[in-house]
Amino acid sequence: FRAPQPPHPPPTQRRRPCAEHAAMMRRAALAIAAAALSPAAATEVTPVQKVIELMESMLAKGKAEKHNEQVQFAAYKQFCDDTSAGKKRAIAEAAEKVDTLKADIEKYSSTARRLTEEIAGHDDDVADWTGDQEAAKKVRDIDRANYDATHKDYTESIEALERAIEVLKKQDKKVRQAPSLVQVASLQNLRLIPDDVKQTVAAFLQDEPEAPATAAPEAYAYESQSSGVIQMLEKLEDKFVEERTALEKEESSSRHAHEMLMQDLTAQIAQAERDREEKSATKANALQERADATGDLEDTTSTMNEDKKYLDDLVATCEQKASDFEARQELRGEELEAIAKAIEIISSEAVKGNAEEHLPSLAQFSEGMSLVGLRSTASASQTATARAAALLTERAQRLDSRVLGAVALRLGADPFGKVRKMIKELIVRLMEEANEEAEHKGWCDAELSTNEQTRKEKSEAIETL
Repeated sequence: FRAPQPPHPPPTQRRRPCAEHAAMMRRAALAIAAAALSPAAATEVTPVQKVIELMESMLAKGKAEKHNEQVQFAAYKQFCDDTSAGKKRAIAEAAEKVDTLKADIEKYSSTARRLTEEIAGHDDDVADWTGDQEAAKKVRDIDRANYDATHKDYTESIEALERAIEVLKKQDKKVRQAPSLVQVASLQNLRLIPDDVKQTVAAFLQDEPEAPATAAPEAYAYESQSSGVIQMLEKLEDKFVEERTALEKEESSSRHAHEMLMQDLTAQIAQAERDREEKSATKANALQERADATGDLEDTTSTMNEDKKYLDDLVATCEQKASDFEARQELRGEELEAIAKAIEIISSEAVKGNAEEHLPSLAQFSEGMSLVGLRSTASASQTATARAAALLTERAQRLDSRVLGAVALRLGADPFGKVRKMIKELIVRLMEEANEEAEHKGWCDAELSTNEQTRKEKSEAIETL
């Protein structure tokens, strides 16, 4: 059985004892205060020398700042020049691209308009040729019907003439038989038989003598008197045959011409439709190209306008920065020149002699100075500083030097004030920490006593067991 271990002390208990820590901090504060106002920190340094050192530091700092500003402005100016040149080049390229895109858009629009007119022309041609086909077909149907009717009439007339001629020729050698003349009489009903022929046939039929009813058939045989009629009918037959042949040839030529016309119209319609399709595709492509070019034109114009605005703003900003830089450089140059002049004036024998006579060095103060003498030392320092400030003010008024006046004002503002303020704040903080350490020490003692009592009780309990 192991005896219980005492609890771990809290983190604050592991720090150094309060008294030791407070003593250490106080020694550090005394060391800082002593170092701040000890003779070693200001050996043989008069207020005028302090002012000269301060002004030389200001001069060096001003030159460095002026140089740094020149370097920074050079880089900024290079940025302005490069960016401006890049933007101008981009704007010029964009302007050229805008002109090209506008020309392309006009070209595509012109192409689309021309193709629209040509497509409309093809549509009109197709409509006209289709109408011509329909009209030609109707005419051909009419011509064919007329041909068929005329050809039928010729054929019927020729066949009737052949039958009538055959009948008349047969009667020329035989006994006349009246019923056989019916074939001759039928010629009067045909449309193509001329009227004079019809009249001759009618007269021929009327001039034929009639046989007595009691006579024998062979008694009526006679020498035919129809030879003139036969010759007339044969000539008419030959004429009809020739006319029918001519009609057939004319029909063949008309049919062939109709077929050629229909083929030509069909070919023209097909070619027009192909041309229309090709031009429609070309028009659609031109419209798409125009739409793409229009979109590119809008984007390019927007980008160019943004670049122009950016360039205008950049030029204005760069010009303002350059103007401000020149003003600052001129001001810094005047300030540096004034500070250099002030240093020259302050470093002159007249000012230096008065300073050595009226402003003793800080080394003349007692080396055994302690914190108790801080007040008197500060008072003496303030007196010397005031005398130096009064001297610089008088010199500034007599020399009309604004920089020297500014240095006098700065010197009169007590350059050691910040040091004293820092020391006071350090002392206050050390006192607060000392109080905290005292309170912590009391808590530590109470905890140690409680732990010791607890250990004794646990040890007794262990021994009893």
